[in-house]
Amino acid sequence: MSLKTLSLSLAALSISATVSFAQTEIQWWHAMGGTNGERVDKIAADFNATQSDYKIVPTYKGNYTETMTAAVAAFRAKEHPHMVQVFEVGTATMMAAKGAIYPVEKMMADSGEAFDKSDYLPAVISYYQTSEGELLSMPFNSSTPVMWYNADALSAAGVEPPKTWDDVKTAAQALVDNGMDCGVSFGWQSWVMVENFSAWHNIAMGTKENGFAGFDTEFTFNNGQVAARLDDIASMSEGNLFKYGGRRGDSLPLFTNGECGMWMNSSAYYGSIKDQASFAFGQTMLPLDTSVADAPQNSIIGGATLWVLAGHEADEYKGLSQFMTYLSSPEVQAWWHQETGYVPITTAAYELSKSQGFYDKNPGTDTAIKQLSLNAPTPNSRGVRFGNFVQVRDVINEELEALWAGDKSATDALNEAAERGNALLRKFERSAN
Repeated sequence: MSLKTLSLSLAALSISATVSFAQTEIQWWHAMGGTNGERVDKIAADFNATQSDYKIVPTYKGNYTETMTAAVAAFRAKEHPHMVQVFEVGTATMMAAKGAIYPVEKMMADSGEAFDKSDYLPAVISYYQTSEGELLSMPFNSSTPVMWYNADALSAAGVEPPKTWDDVKTAAQALVDNGMDCGVSFGWQSWVMVENFSAWHNIAMGTKENGFAGFDTEFTFNNGQVAARLDDIASMSEGNLFKYGGRRGDSLPLFTNGECGMWMNSSAYYGSIKDQASFAFGQTMLPLDTSVADAPQNSIIGGATLWVLAGHEADEYKGLSQFMTYLSSPEVQAWWHQETGYVPITTAAYELSKSQGFYDKNPGTDTAIKQLSLNAPTPNSRGVRFGNFVQVRDVINEELEALWAGDKSATDALNEAAERGNALLRKFERSAN
């Protein structure tokens, strides 16, 4: 054999080996930017290092809305990823996308991957199940709103972390009297002050079990209990007992820079607050409105799940199923929970965090889990599953901003939000049928 022939043979063998052992790539589109995006990259890289057949490729596609919109457009163009992260208010939209979704529980079964739903926290998994109990998407970054507080500021003002809304007002006044710029603020106001306020007090947000029992639902959040609470908060704007800081997490700096002594928002801000706050801080349960209920019911989750999109090869789904098992493992979930403040999605991850002493070293970091598991969910507190709810939240934001600006009463703002929201529900219902 000539040297040239030998070289060509070796080159062909090398190419053949490369093809034989090429990893199957699995595309994961997500909405985790910044530090959390780096954590997503680490989870993918760590899984990739455990085996050589598959490679998870995470790609940041913008915020939640942008990521879901990009995935829908990509599916129509048949250029979609295997998996996309979708926030909880996109659940009804994903369910209505006929032919686009491969239910995660079915994928696991089809791939021969062991899967036991009893391993998962009921308060987390129930949100993403059909009425027959089939799990549609894999919980990933689940959270719930809590009351964050500046422990140093509360101590200096001589008040304890609040348990009721009366306590919130008392603490806010004490904080301002002691020199703070404002008492309390919050973010994601529809989620915190309408959706979770309703669930916490066992009040329906809409008919048909908040949309779980059918898309032909109507909003009922424009009730006297919610309106009274929001009117009272608006009145707290006087003297800066309350300060509105914007939608989503825009108001975080009001808390971390020491301007406001209390802040209601997601438990998942733990990592950001730990990095940014120069004071001792803590978290406690959402305040109870004692004029509405004698005791709290349970809070509801936010965050997002991982939806599998149809139209890919069986072997690719087999690799994705293996990744789902890895992602749900106690070690990965405990690490993710402890780093971010998101809720561990399995009981085993929660128990591992306890055995590692995480809650002893960081008191209050199990607040979200306790809130979600406080009582067995009722039809009013299981969560919300409304069509077009991304747009409905924008409507609620607009109407509440008119309230904070003093342009409307809470009753008028909620009535207008419900009317506009119902129109969006009917539009969704027509498109889903």
